[in-house]
Amino acid sequence: MRNDSVVCGFLGQGCDGETMSSRTTVAVTGGNGQVGRGVLRELADHGYRTVNLSRSSRREDVADGYRRTDLLDAGEVYGSLAACDADAVVHLGMVPNPEGSPGHVTFESNVMTTYHVLEACQHLDVDSVAVASSMSALGAGYDPDPVRLDYLPVDEEHPSDPRDPYALGKRVLEVTAEGVGRRNDGPTVSTLRFPIVVDDEWISETLVDSDRSLDTIREAPYYHSVRNTLFAYVHLADLAALFRRCLETDFEGHETFWAAAPDTTVDLPTADLVAAEYPDVDVRVETGGFDGHESLVDTTKARELLGWEAERSWRD
Repeated sequence: MRNDSVVCGFLGQGCDGETMSSRTTVAVTGGNGQVGRGVLRELADHGYRTVNLSRSSRREDVADGYRRTDLLDAGEVYGSLAACDADAVVHLGMVPNPEGSPGHVTFESNVMTTYHVLEACQHLDVDSVAVASSMSALGAGYDPDPVRLDYLPVDEEHPSDPRDPYALGKRVLEVTAEGVGRRNDGPTVSTLRFPIVVDDEWISETLVDSDRSLDTIREAPYYHSVRNTLFAYVHLADLAALFRRCLETDFEGHETFWAAAPDTTVDLPTADLVAAEYPDVDVRVETGGFDGHESLVDTTKARELLGWEAERSWRD
């Protein structure tokens, strides 16, 4: 870790000697986490000055600045964003999954941290905010019941059916973001829905070097979860690039975007996968059906509005 990271981050000067005004500053909440570290690296690689806002001790060495911040405390959020003079914010600092916390704690983390960040951003004239939602907002992921689908592949227009505390919190934060985005003086707000986030090591160990036949997956303890999340995944580098694109693209109000790799985690062709796992779900594909291992998540909106496409597949 650079010894001068905190000092140079808050004295109006970048660590390379540039003045603060010459670089766009992005505050990343939850920068200690897996996705946070990936986003910080992506932003740094593209010339942004970054500040990590996290409630625990610093666990990364990428950000130009760090501020210990309890995101459930509105005053601390406001103070930290004001101190780092952020032009944009990526909000990731929430409970990453519901497995280690009571339901009310998980729900509060998703909803109230987002509310505090968005309110502070409006009053501090922050231009753009990108917020981590989840595939769970669809009603998938951690719910013990099977996911309810109207059609495949799912897109941003597909109805949401959240039931468990984690999914409910993610959907409520999307509604909150939509409301703030409608304000005349509010920031541009993006909410990103994504499945399991992986890196090269995880891909090698879990996908490339294992049996990805549907029969084997059906026998695994994680089968319900991967079926509920449509056998989808996204590489960390692709997801980090999407967060950056959200901050760079000029649109009005609030938009939700799906993120996913271009294929599934199964060896079986997608048409056969749908027939086996979702036989009663309507398939909406312009060509009349799937002809390869295409993802069951449609990311057309991110491509058309943000110029983003996932570039990494485990099959490569």
